[in-house]
Amino acid sequence: MDHTLWDFDKNSREAILHLFTEDTIRLSCNTEFDTFINVYETINRELWQQYALKYITKEELRYQRFYKTFLYFNFDNIELAKRWADDYLTISPYKTHLIEGTIDVLNYLTQKNYILHIITNGFKEVQHIKLETSALKAFFHHIIISEDYGVNKPDIKIFELAQQLSEAKNTECIMIGDNYETDILGALNADWKAIYFSCIPQQNSNTNFYQIDTLALIKDLL
Repeated sequence: MDHTLWDFDKNSREAILHLFTEDTIRLSCNTEFDTFINVYETINRELWQQYALKYITKEELRYQRFYKTFLYFNFDNIELAKRWADDYLTISPYKTHLIEGTIDVLNYLTQKNYILHIITNGFKEVQHIKLETSALKAFFHHIIISEDYGVNKPDIKIFELAQQLSEAKNTECIMIGDNYETDILGALNADWKAIYFSCIPQQNSNTNFYQIDTLALIKDLL
């Protein structure tokens, strides 16, 4: 869902800009927002990868992404980082920017009688809010949140669970995602087809692997 349908980067930036401005972090960190957010996004991506592999806990991810960013700018305030962790999850899921082409492609797939489901490693307290406020929920039959089952993508178990819930054969399952390690390799290991949504070329000799750089190209494959 995140980065593939729901524009995580744009929505996240808006939420963090609100916090950045409200708490005058520009002065505390002696930096402008563009620099701050670039550092944050790098740290956040690294921590999400660690969370997917269960190297860190959800709670550590929630506040460490802010605390590590503060520390990068020599601003040591763990209490503020923990408050931002709460405030960010209050603000961000109500943002509604979508990746270009999202609604058009979902309508197309629905009309073609594809049965759509979500598999997400995102936090359960915000994922349903995102789907509701962005008018996406009605397109999907099952919303499979890894936290509810104690297993994250790319663990094959969550793909097997999704296949079981959808009552599908592995040859009927197609994963569309933006994260090569968690979405694509996880799906390929489960013997699914996988469509990698990224503008960065990725080589993979698996005959079930496809790549697109815009959502609209899904129509050429399905």
